[in-house]
Amino acid sequence: MTIKNLGLDNSILNQFMAELRDVNIQNDRMRFRRNIERIGEIIAYEISKTLNYQTIDIKTPLGFQPVSVPCDSIVLATVLRAGLPFHQGFLSYFDKAENAFISASRKYSEDHSSFTIELGYLSSPSIDGKTLIIIDPMLATGSSLDLSYQILLKRGNPVRIHVACAIASQYGIEVATKIFPKEKSTIWAGAIDPELNDKSYIVPGLGDAGDLAYGEKI
Repeated sequence: MTIKNLGLDNSILNQFMAELRDVNIQNDRMRFRRNIERIGEIIAYEISKTLNYQTIDIKTPLGFQPVSVPCDSIVLATVLRAGLPFHQGFLSYFDKAENAFISASRKYSEDHSSFTIELGYLSSPSIDGKTLIIIDPMLATGSSLDLSYQILLKRGNPVRIHVACAIASQYGIEVATKIFPKEKSTIWAGAIDPELNDKSYIVPGLGDAGDLAYGEKI
């Protein structure tokens, strides 16, 4: 499995990542959502370099011009709710893509010492023979990613799989490498952080991406 840590290279991506993490900036929800979206756009652009292309002739006012354009059938699969602005970044670039949505949430024990992942909803087209891009801004333990992938497989067998996250933990990366078929899968991350805390949040991370994007839940 290929791992792409885009934060290791100097680019404008790191500016958006810095603002996502900064406690003095991230509480501006509109700016937080837009930064998540912009990171999605950048990762979408990087993924576009790996797609299959075909040449078509474009008629201009003065003649014809051959242009190489992507020819893969793409399904964007997003884990709700923090994934929504991230998804929009990908959809801005892959505007012809089909879309899938998965509801996954942590259900904590009474003392909050442990949790399980609950899947509540799936809306997805067939992914058989298509390029699947799973979009989840935070890859922490990998548990929700695993369940999401397994339920998506009920819609077919993709020819290529990309997992896109803004921030991943090293632990989550290691789990993901065991889940996905190595020969056809790539993980794309804006940053890979070293650890998880006792509540399985990424450290240093950025906090709860869903709450920062849309407000606290009860």
